Amino acid sequence: MAGQRRAGTWQAFAVSEFRLVWLAGLLSVVGDQLARVALSILVFERTESAAWSAATYALSMLPALISGALLAWLADRFPRRRVMVTCDLVRAALVAVMAVPGVPLWGLAVLLVLVQLVEAPFSAAQGAVLPEMLGARYEAGQAVQQVTTQLCLVLGFAAAAFVVAGVGAHAALAIDAGTFAISAVLIGAGLGPYPPAVGADGEPAVTSWWHRVVAGAVVVARDRRLGTLVWLGWLALFTVVPEGLAVPFAQQIGASGGWIGVILAAEPAGAVLGASLLRLIPRHARIRALGVLAVGTSVPLMAYWGQPPLGVALALLFASGVCSGYQVTAGATFVQLTPASVRGRALGFARTGMIAGQGIGVVLGGVLAQQFGASMAIAWAGTAGALVALAAAAAWSRREPAAISAVLPAES
Repeated sequence: MAGQRRAGTWQAFAVSEFRLVWLAGLLSVVGDQLARVALSILVFERTESAAWSAATYALSMLPALISGALLAWLADRFPRRRVMVTCDLVRAALVAVMAVPGVPLWGLAVLLVLVQLVEAPFSAAQGAVLPEMLGARYEAGQAVQQVTTQLCLVLGFAAAAFVVAGVGAHAALAIDAGTFAISAVLIGAGLGPYPPAVGADGEPAVTSWWHRVVAGAVVVARDRRLGTLVWLGWLALFTVVPEGLAVPFAQQIGASGGWIGVILAAEPAGAVLGASLLRLIPRHARIRALGVLAVGTSVPLMAYWGQPPLGVALALLFASGVCSGYQVTAGATFVQLTPASVRGRALGFARTGMIAGQGIGVVLGGVLAQQFGASMAIAWAGTAGALVALAAAAAWSRREPAAISAVLPAES
């Protein structure tokens, strides 16, 4: 059975369009890690402020609070290939301007916000396309994406500090712009148009602008199963704090600049292992374990109250990442339970909350780190996250996970 499950996971690559979307996504992930590390190091060097460094990192997340509500509906209004290609080209142009030497920090901040505003419609369109593209292989495809994306995060974060030191921040940003351009070419050349679903599953077509904006939130609010899955996903706002504080934490414990990338890579490395291990157990067991694993993502961070040395800190981040593998199953379950006609907007709402929540978490973590140190800020995040996760786990147990598993499409 385990061997069959592993084979099933990689069967998603049999779909040629998935291979293109997968490759385009990985290119963008690698480029984005270079850009994030470059900007965080640049700001910390100029300001020597943990709060400003964290705020810069958060700027790659917070704009989603606006764009997800106002722009994610585009994925259900226009052909999804057109939405994705347009978003990639816009982001490539904006990041190319960021790469120009001499742009002041405030200008980089404005451009970064604009880049992230375009993220919501792209992600919503991509998320809406995958279940149509993969069918019964959808969760397998999600697992492949999660594992390989996390591997790219590991490699990207681990190498980013050295790359930035070697070629400079502006060259790193130019590389990021190039990844968006290549992604646009791959998607435009190899993906079908995927027109949006209208009136599917008995849902009325959404015509007015305001209804398009709130449709995703309404869908989630009407279904307690979706609402609890969103809650479980949004717990990432607590566990992202160590990423936002990687630069000041490394300085606090006396680690050299090269260790910044390793600190950033520890949690994604754990997530790779966690997502891989979860694919070895039956889906009904994965779904039942969501609440327990959600709690497990925050508990290791509570050990930062003891101000751990570098080796212990890396182990704690890795353990947190292993438990975070539950996000693959939670996300796939959310998509499969959502009606096709509003899937793009529902995904836009869920991802908007997650990304914006992560940005808020990083900002608050930076403020705490400025006052009490990076280690204490991470400990506060872990403690608060564990308490909120316990409530989410209790709510999930009331949603009858076994019944949810029974209504999902059969796995490939």
